Amino acid sequence: MKICVYGASSKTIDDKIVEKVEELGELIAKRNHTLVFGGGMTGCMGAAARGAERAKAKAILGIAPKFFNVDGILFPNCTDFIYTKDMRERKAKLEEHSDAFIITPGGVGTYDEFFEILTLKQLGKLKKPIALYDIYGYFSPLLKLLEACVQNNFMNQASMSLFKVFTNPVEMFEYLENYEHQEGDLTDYKDVNTDIN
Repeated sequence: MKICVYGASSKTIDDKIVEKVEELGELIAKRNHTLVFGGGMTGCMGAAARGAERAKAKAILGIAPKFFNVDGILFPNCTDFIYTKDMRERKAKLEEHSDAFIITPGGVGTYDEFFEILTLKQLGKLKKPIALYDIYGYFSPLLKLLEACVQNNFMNQASMSLFKVFTNPVEMFEYLENYEHQEGDLTDYKDVNTDIN
């Protein structure tokens, strides 16, 4: 399975989070999966890649825009690398080359990636599993925001089932590895009028 890991590129995030994401990268390799990621050398991106490399992953695929190809930005030991023209193409390639998605702590770029795949899944255009790896409660504010969306009728409760939240990485991998997509209608996840001509 090709597992995409989204996460921060920041050099200044807490070492405790970096360690957890390195362990995640190791698990990807030990469970015989391929790591797909945004190609960065630092933050959660670099941590996932270092962990996967250390555990001798069968493949590490980095995907990043050409303008990131400067010293100190990209992880140098990927087994394969795809250069894109911009960030939009990068997101499309990450989605295209992945069978499953793990979201680790990150900033606006990571949230952008998460919301894009969540929206695609809500619209029935993505049928792959999405897991939020909630390290040290990082995603608690995000989950409260999404619940507020439900409570205020900007999103329905069924949309919360389109992803799963995990604190235990082994349970997360079991979910991803055994995932079976449940076919649904657009109206299961969005309160829209489909009778409009």
